[in-house]
Amino acid sequence: MPETSPPSAAYWRGLRNGLPFLLVIVPFGVLFGVAGNEAGLSLVEVMGFSILVIAGASQFTALQLMNDHAPTILVILTALAVNLRMAMYSASLAPHLGQAGRWQRALIAYFMIDQSYVVSAQDYERAPRQSLRQKLAFYAGVCTPLCPTWYVATLAGALAGKAIPPAFALDFAVPVTFLAMIAPMLRSVPHLVAAAVSIVVALLLAMLPAGLGLLVAAVAAMVAGAQTELWLARRTARSGTGDME
Repeated sequence: MPETSPPSAAYWRGLRNGLPFLLVIVPFGVLFGVAGNEAGLSLVEVMGFSILVIAGASQFTALQLMNDHAPTILVILTALAVNLRMAMYSASLAPHLGQAGRWQRALIAYFMIDQSYVVSAQDYERAPRQSLRQKLAFYAGVCTPLCPTWYVATLAGALAGKAIPPAFALDFAVPVTFLAMIAPMLRSVPHLVAAAVSIVVALLLAMLPAGLGLLVAAVAAMVAGAQTELWLARRTARSGTGDME
C-alpha cells in the first residue's frame, strides 16, 4: 500500500538526509571559488559557472582546460562528457519522478547533483510505494541545504581568493564526497563488481587525457554490474526450476 505520511514529512526527512553533505559541499565550493579567482576569472564569471553549471567535477575540468588554453569546443565537450553520469542518474530516477509536470522535471534536472541523486535514489529504493508528491517533496528537501550552500561557498572562495592558506587542503572534499555517497550503496554483488571494475579500469587508463579513462571506466562498470545482475537472475531461475523438479 502507498505510504500515507504527508509530503511535508518527506520534505523534512530529505532535508535532514542532505545536511551531512554540507561538510563536503562547503569546502568543495570554496575550493572552486578560489581556483576560479586564481585562474583570472571575474566574480561574475566564477558565480556564473556555479549557478549555470552547478556541477563541481565538470566545472573543475573546464577550468583546468581553460588554464591549459584548450580550444573552446574541447572545453565544452569534455565538461559535457564528465557530466554524462547525470544522464544515468536521470534514467535511474525516471520511474519515480518521470510523471512530474514539465516545470517540475526542469527543476529536478537543474538541481540534480551527485548528492541529491544518491540520497533520493536510496530513499526511493527503501520505500518505493511513496506517492509522487512525497518523492518530489523528499527530493526538494535534499536539495534545499545543498544547492544554495554551493552558491554561497563558491562566492566565499571567490571573494577570499588567495587569502585561504594552502595548509587548509580544501581539495580533500572531492574524494570524501564520493566515498560518502558510494559506500552505503555497495550492498549487493552487482554493486561490488561494478565498483571493482571501475577502479581497475580507471587505474589502467589513468594516462588518457581529459578524464577519458574515467568515462570508459564508468561504462565498463555499468556493463559489468548489469551482466552480473543478469547472471545472478539466471542462476536463481535455474535453481528454482531444479527445486520444482
